[in-house]
Amino acid sequence: MAYIIVRIRGEPDQRPEARKAMEELRLRRIFVATIYPETLPGITGLLKTAQSAVTWGEADVGTVEQLIRVRGRLIGDKPITDDWVRERLKLSSIAELAQKIVNNEIHYYKLDRYGVKPFFRLHPPSGGFKRSVKRLYPYGELGYRGKEINGLVLRMI
Repeated sequence: MAYIIVRIRGEPDQRPEARKAMEELRLRRIFVATIYPETLPGITGLLKTAQSAVTWGEADVGTVEQLIRVRGRLIGDKPITDDWVRERLKLSSIAELAQKIVNNEIHYYKLDRYGVKPFFRLHPPSGGFKRSVKRLYPYGELGYRGKEINGLVLRMI
């Protein structure tokens, strides 16, 4: 399984440890998402440290595929296409790439050696946030939310 991690709060009032954790997760500004495997050593510690500004949960294949198709970018701000995936990664399509990312066969953050930006720039969620962005889930928007992250990310694409 892979985690989708989304930063939803900015710099002010963040502890230095949380700022460092978000920098290591490549979440440098608000409404940016990354994908990391949940088996990555130290990922749970980074997420607990940064939970005052991020939300995360388990990704599903449809959400990851949609995220790569719409918001995935190469160096030079070019979109990731099926042709590029066939040519450079030797996979059949973006759908197969998404399946391999969710199953931890390919790590998205390591695709930067192929010229893929390891983060996704998102919009604010359509319809706004449903709860406070200052409290932990389920009373607010921050922290671990499980499969519910997919709905939030689809509203932000």
